Amino acid sequence: MSDILDLLIVGAGPAGLSAARVASSQGLSVAVVDEQPRFGGQVFRQAPEEFAAADPDSMHTYPFSHRLFEWARGTTAVQWHFSTLVWGIFDDPQDEHMRQIGTAGPQGASVLKARRVLIATGAYDLPVAFPGWTLPGVLSAGGVQTMIKSQSLMPGQRFLLVGGHPLLLLVAELLLDAGAQIAEVAIARSLPSIKEMLRATRALPGQSRLVKQLLAILLKLRRHGVPLRFATGIERVHGDESVQAATLCKVDQNWHAIAGTQRRVEADTVVVGYGLLASTELARQAGCAVRWDSAAGGWLVQHDDRLHSTQSGVLVAGEQTGIAGAFNAHLQGELAAWQCVLELQPPAAVTEIAKTIADLQLRLGRNRRFTDTVIALSAPKLEALAQAITPDTVVCRCEEVTAQEVNQFLDAHPYVADINSIKLACRTGMGMCQGRYCQHTVAQMLASRLGRGIDQVGIYKAQAPVKPVPVAALAHME
Repeated sequence: MSDILDLLIVGAGPAGLSAARVASSQGLSVAVVDEQPRFGGQVFRQAPEEFAAADPDSMHTYPFSHRLFEWARGTTAVQWHFSTLVWGIFDDPQDEHMRQIGTAGPQGASVLKARRVLIATGAYDLPVAFPGWTLPGVLSAGGVQTMIKSQSLMPGQRFLLVGGHPLLLLVAELLLDAGAQIAEVAIARSLPSIKEMLRATRALPGQSRLVKQLLAILLKLRRHGVPLRFATGIERVHGDESVQAATLCKVDQNWHAIAGTQRRVEADTVVVGYGLLASTELARQAGCAVRWDSAAGGWLVQHDDRLHSTQSGVLVAGEQTGIAGAFNAHLQGELAAWQCVLELQPPAAVTEIAKTIADLQLRLGRNRRFTDTVIALSAPKLEALAQAITPDTVVCRCEEVTAQEVNQFLDAHPYVADINSIKLACRTGMGMCQGRYCQHTVAQMLASRLGRGIDQVGIYKAQAPVKPVPVAALAHME
């Protein structure tokens, strides 16, 4: 292949794989970079090759995934860069139509060049800080999902699941299938009202597989005698060196704790799943504009109906545009790829490709009706979640910064109105995760103090490298 790629795709999940299949089939030179050792992303995460495991169970929910996996296993038309991260996207000083992409993997660090970059980096669990959340045994829903899917590893014995996102139910099913004991599944939101249920039914046509899956999970929970309680939140986790129990309480419709309803639940593992955040740090480092949508994944990349970001040559697909599931990511990946084909290698069948893009946009619109309904029913109440924080609660795990330290700085500097000021003074967001696990907590603390929305107090500046890279690798970069 040429040293200069037509399309470099960051992420080998549903969006990235779908884009790679379409683009390579039309003659574009394509490379896919992913941090994991195998393709599939989180939703189709595969066990290591040494496990000789079958395809992920989640593939049965999404028929398109079988075609994607079969293609990916057999294709020779794509450069695969697994166990490799992208740490920065830059302008090419010699060609304004080119992008330079910094990578680091088993062979060291290198810079690739591409005419188009598609960012399809997915999402990660919304971090929620409360007393005891840093104890061993407190895990995110996505983390537990990864342990079971990729390593067949049971991270505990008696589990308590708390949150408000549908992913929590999927994890509950995974745990039960693996033989775990679940003490309780506590959902923050109340049972849906009649009005909400009627609104939801209008979005159900065409979603029978997902509805059947949800009903099957609920029946499985009941069959195993697992309590499923709504309007219930977590106040704190107890334990000396690891989790021993947690205090739960009833919450109102805005997720605020109701006094006098506290109760203790014994468990050695607490699984937290209040929502997902789009992984937009790479897009932000590349200069792409973002917008705030609390329900749909926090800071999302702004894009047009062809998935162009505000940066020339950089497109986005999947959760970057809003948390909407694997099928939405699959459709967006195909759409972005067809758009790249039109721009880079205008074929004779321009009209046919335009029709294909229009059809994909129509299907995306239909799917959004369902995903928007799910988002509305499970949107996290960030202000209420932050109320569980006590002065000694660690809000930045990497730098071990407590809420008291942040509040003392804000008391001494009452005119601070941007979280980057807190970052500079208190070192929140300066650790290994670069703010992925403290940014929204710190932002909500400042927003609540100022009486503003979380979107009005800034966002940590994303800088290269967006993830840790060994200095030795950069020193010997090709």
